[in-house]
Amino acid sequence: MSKLNENVEKLERHLARFREGGIANRIGGQDRSGAGGTFQTVSPVDKSVICDVARGQAADIDAAAQAAHGAFPAWRDMPAKERRAILIRIAEGIEARAEEIALCECWDTGQAWKFMSKAALRGAENFRYFADQVTSARDGRHLPSPTLMNVTTRKPIGPVGVITPWNTPFMLSTWKIAPALAAGCTVVHKPAEASPLTARLLVEIAEEAGLPPGVLNTVNGFGEEAGKALCEHPMIRAIAFVGESRTGSMIVKQGADTLKRNHLELGGKNPVIVFDDADLDRALDAVIFMIYSINGERCTSSSRLLVQDTIRAEFEAKLIERVNAIKVGHPLDPATEVGPLIGEEHFAKVRSYFDIARQDGATVAAGGETLGDTGYFVRPTLFTDARNDMRIAREEIFGPVLTSIPFSTEEEALALANDTEYGLTGYVWTNDLTRALRFTDALEAGMIWVNSENVRHLPTPFGGVKASGIGRDGGDWSFEFYMEQKHIGFATGQHKITRLGAE
Repeated sequence: MSKLNENVEKLERHLARFREGGIANRIGGQDRSGAGGTFQTVSPVDKSVICDVARGQAADIDAAAQAAHGAFPAWRDMPAKERRAILIRIAEGIEARAEEIALCECWDTGQAWKFMSKAALRGAENFRYFADQVTSARDGRHLPSPTLMNVTTRKPIGPVGVITPWNTPFMLSTWKIAPALAAGCTVVHKPAEASPLTARLLVEIAEEAGLPPGVLNTVNGFGEEAGKALCEHPMIRAIAFVGESRTGSMIVKQGADTLKRNHLELGGKNPVIVFDDADLDRALDAVIFMIYSINGERCTSSSRLLVQDTIRAEFEAKLIERVNAIKVGHPLDPATEVGPLIGEEHFAKVRSYFDIARQDGATVAAGGETLGDTGYFVRPTLFTDARNDMRIAREEIFGPVLTSIPFSTEEEALALANDTEYGLTGYVWTNDLTRALRFTDALEAGMIWVNSENVRHLPTPFGGVKASGIGRDGGDWSFEFYMEQKHIGFATGQHKITRLGAE
């Protein structure tokens, strides 16, 4: 039996319970139907219905917020070692069900097994990392002054809302939920409506690991219904969101009346700059990986290639050959490198840029076509002869589509790189150390890699500038978001106090 057929058979066994019973909301440790009835989640592989999903609305969000509020004091006050032990058991539960998670994620999102088989284990790593930070998360500082012993401490902010996207939903959910739980917060999770399967698996794993009822609640539904209600709910103290920039702006507006704290990880139109003194073979590998892996549906993808004109022809020729060789196919086939896009609406959006590129005068050097008629497949695409003022260079396409733009000088490359409303990541390829130092200092991006693809290190800050977001994830930066800083001053003597109204 081929690995593809083996994966399909295993998937069918895992999906059987979803098809029979659907996916309910999980609130306070109990399954609940949605106030709005149900909606269907559809696989992008063949457009087949996977199962019915509870359609949460304001009443469901209110019940979940009440559950999170009620569970908060006990979870906040639980000894750190006990909370750590639960988070470690969650990590172990994820590892035990990693194959199930990956198979469901592939079918629900269209992501290739090549990448999703590792994504679940990254989710477990997130829980292990933040579990190890639990005992020190509330540690403060000693800041003496002439008259006071000043100490600081941190306390969990309270119930928080987590809204996650559909591109790598399980891993990104753990990225937000693990530090929130480690900090001592309780969570209402609203997963993307297009990818609800693994959010259900996560809450099951968490409760089986001993997470008390109400500490993690999952409400499925649509952004304009469940998402809006979550952002507006007065018991929810903060919103952690991953998604597109326009939605991030709406979330800030929806939370304004209740003064929500927001952490927004938003879109990008990220440049990868290749100078002629770079290791061009490694640069080529990294350029291809960072735009065509994960179906190009990743906020950190390097979707604009800025290539020095002295090497442009050679580099683009090699790029075209490699892009045309990328294997598009069934996501459960281990040989597949690019699977189908998430759904009909996104498929139409990505496909529209093929005509936009031609109309604006760019060359479709590779791809620019759809594949088959059973799913949402497109060929990996490369646009050349492009300018930075074209729509294909300005707008986040969020698919396996790369736009190549030439430059002559370092100054021109920097101007092109910064000429965007976004500022999430940047990638610089050069063997000139002083140039790398100059360029990265002036590049407007929250994260920059030099002579490397995106290699995530959990203790480092993750986030963007400009329209790419507000706030940082990772290490202590996560705790800064999920916790309130508190200062306490103890008088060390009888310092002079100004006396008003006294003789």
